[in-house]
Amino acid sequence: MIDFEPTEDQQLMRDTVAGFATEVVRPVARDADETGEIPESIVQQAWDLGLIQSAIPEEFGGFGGDRSAVTSALVCEELGYGDLSIALHVLAPRLVTYPVLELGTAEQQREVLPAYCGERFAAGTAAVMEPSLGFDLNDLAVTAARQNGGFVLNGRKCYVPLGPDARHAVVYAKTESGTSAFLVAADTPGFAIAEREKNMGIKALATYEIALENCKVPASAQLAGDLRPIFNRSRIALAALAVGVARAAFEYARDYAKDRRAFGVAIAQKQAIAFMLAEMAIEIDSARLLT
Repeated sequence: MIDFEPTEDQQLMRDTVAGFATEVVRPVARDADETGEIPESIVQQAWDLGLIQSAIPEEFGGFGGDRSAVTSALVCEELGYGDLSIALHVLAPRLVTYPVLELGTAEQQREVLPAYCGERFAAGTAAVMEPSLGFDLNDLAVTAARQNGGFVLNGRKCYVPLGPDARHAVVYAKTESGTSAFLVAADTPGFAIAEREKNMGIKALATYEIALENCKVPASAQLAGDLRPIFNRSRIALAALAVGVARAAFEYARDYAKDRRAFGVAIAQKQAIAFMLAEMAIEIDSARLLT
């Protein structure tokens, strides 16, 4: 029998993040969405929880915890319950630290990881999506061509979170051998950040389009190895965030149905509404178990 009961440490982490999401994030989420700005104090409070530093080994300044996908999913669900924009913002440094932890050389780890173990929030990002129909992670339009012992990156990326503030970006590009990842410092020539994108949803999250124009990086910038585990873990995290958002939407609908009265009774007592809410709860539990 498979047991998904959290360990004592996992439950402690879940309760801590849940309290932060409910008491700190939710009260400011609406204003953040309308203004397009996330208060720095909220971001710093999330940083102080150690969500990024916990998985970084002590030798680089982190807390040396395990990199459990289950623990990460529990954290992501609670942050998604608070607010998706804020969740994606505070977790953005993982877009750099996780690939470097999994695939980085000892030199890359020494160079990058200590930057994400300080007392203040350190932004990191990844350039994955491309502004084209039929986007395919296995057949990217952005290319990385070998030249003079290094690589030259060309193309455009979109939906890059925290672009101007990020210390490092992991750029995914097409090479002769398939999809590869490269560590690119924000001040690298040819790495140009356009204006902030205007999105229809999660408007508090600042995302940008990036132009790579003969952006030259050394061979040592490449993250060598199989990228599939990185992509798979990111999909689990996104699924957990979605479960958190769904849970928040369900609770909002449930509470509204209990308070809204029609013909002398709460609409939650109407069979059609009650069945709808029950089906929502079942589907969310199913989604959580699948995740």
